Amino acid sequence: MLKILVPIATGFEEIEAINMIDVLRRAGINVIMGSLDENNLVKGAHGITIQTDRPIKGLTADELDMILLPGGGGGTKALASDPAVQALLKEMDAKGKNIGAICAAPYALYTAGVLKEGYTCYPGVENDIPVAGFSGDKHAVIVSGNVMTSRGPGTAICFGLAIVKKLLGQSAYEKLRAGLLADYCETL
Repeated sequence: MLKILVPIATGFEEIEAINMIDVLRRAGINVIMGSLDENNLVKGAHGITIQTDRPIKGLTADELDMILLPGGGGGTKALASDPAVQALLKEMDAKGKNIGAICAAPYALYTAGVLKEGYTCYPGVENDIPVAGFSGDKHAVIVSGNVMTSRGPGTAICFGLAIVKKLLGQSAYEKLRAGLLADYCETL
């Protein structure tokens, strides 16, 4: 079974994290919600607290098929400055494993040195990311090599579906998209 780590940090964007985790779990993917420390209760940007599955400490790229970062200003800053998250991003990239980030979180990919040319993010965040190829509002999801990025809360379901398509194929994508009534997600 495929395994994806979603690191959850204080100030994370709840819509993005929960929507992506839900879509991926509906597709049968094992999603680990990881905390940055031993406290498994993490408060989001809008006051919603969730319980993570475990701390990320000790996880390695060999155990994972993908790492997926939700946005939110405070959560992104925490992910960008957390040594374990940054090291895991570098390890995943070195092994050619899938990496994803939405909203402000591409900034954490930039700080790890894994963001590829050709990406999208929440409007304005690109001003803090000196990497070429920002695509603005042209697409909800951008795939550049092993890195996938998306724009923000309104694109979270489409981003989850794009990940399903990349990892499980067109048929799984179409079936899940139909079941979610997510016809508004562009054909990827």
